[in-house]
Parts: sequence; C-alpha cells; structure tokens
Amino acid sequence: MSELVFDVTQEADGGYVAEALGESIITQADTWEELRANVREAVAAFYFDRPAPKTLRLRLVRDEILA
Repeated sequence: MSELVFDVTQEADGGYVAEALGESIITQADTWEELRANVREAVAAFYFDRPAPKTLRLRLVRDEILA
C-alpha cells in the first residue's frame, strides 16, 4: 500500500477525529497541527512490524444539513 487515506471530521468542540479507510486506525486532536502529528504516530505504531504506507492523506469531511 503506497497511500493511506484518513477521513477527518471536526467535532462540535472544535477538535478533530481521523479514521483510516481500510485499517483500524483512529486518532484525535484539538488542532489540525496536533492531528497531523497524531496520525503519523498512530500509523508508525500500527505498522511497527511491517512497511508503512509512503503517503498519508487527510481528507476533511464536512457534513452539512440544509433544511
């Protein structure tokens, strides 16, 4: 796998949650910069015994309801 994609949602309190597509990796942070670091750390831990993807993509998902 050369790329791992994360769907990122912003919580009501302003923090972020990132969930990997196709893998059991989930992390969260209060800021975007912290989230980037946490995603890298979570991926390194998940792939500690095998090659990790070369590229990590954070895809911000916005869910808006229009009445």
